[in-house]
Amino acid sequence: MSDISEALDDAAAQSASSNESERLDGPDREPKWKGLLEWIGVFVVAFAVFALIRVFVVSPFVVPSGSMEPTILVGDQVFAQRVSAHLGDTPEVGDIVVFKNPISDSSHEILVKRVVARAGQTVDMIDGQVYVDGVALKEPYVVGESYPLPMQAPGVSIDYPYVVPEGSLWMMGDNRENSSDSRYFGAVPTDNVVGTVFFRYWPFSRIGTM
Repeated sequence: MSDISEALDDAAAQSASSNESERLDGPDREPKWKGLLEWIGVFVVAFAVFALIRVFVVSPFVVPSGSMEPTILVGDQVFAQRVSAHLGDTPEVGDIVVFKNPISDSSHEILVKRVVARAGQTVDMIDGQVYVDGVALKEPYVVGESYPLPMQAPGVSIDYPYVVPEGSLWMMGDNRENSSDSRYFGAVPTDNVVGTVFFRYWPFSRIGTM
């Protein structure tokens, strides 16, 4: 009886050891590092998608100056769509665009202004009113009167009426008496356009499309 009992004990021990081995080495148990790698992969893919969207689709911008008041106030945060710029589409007159400052030594590398005229159009300012191709613009969003500035950036000379060169845009801020725009630095190359502003996402009290 003793031998039979010992044999049964040995069989039970071997069975328990086999089950424990299956629990440890079975297909349902994965190494912890594998799960960590999966999470890292998810974060890498998410970051790559976010970066691509920011560069090619939509980018956020903070407006640092009051040149677009009252349409856009200092500190407003806006989204600009970049698809049109990457496709080579020219913004329309009246669009608010983000563009690279044509004055390379300026403290502001990116500017926000409104498109007033496109290539081939003639800009003039008479008695505080902007004329494009001889027609006075209706600009209900503008504050102040529109006059040529008394001085231009170094190397820039502007005579009115002014014909916008090919591949360029005439930009002006809505705050006409407090805006260094195309009256100062001249027409802006369309290649400088980063995107077209379409939405203000902050402050929350003024959230909405532009």
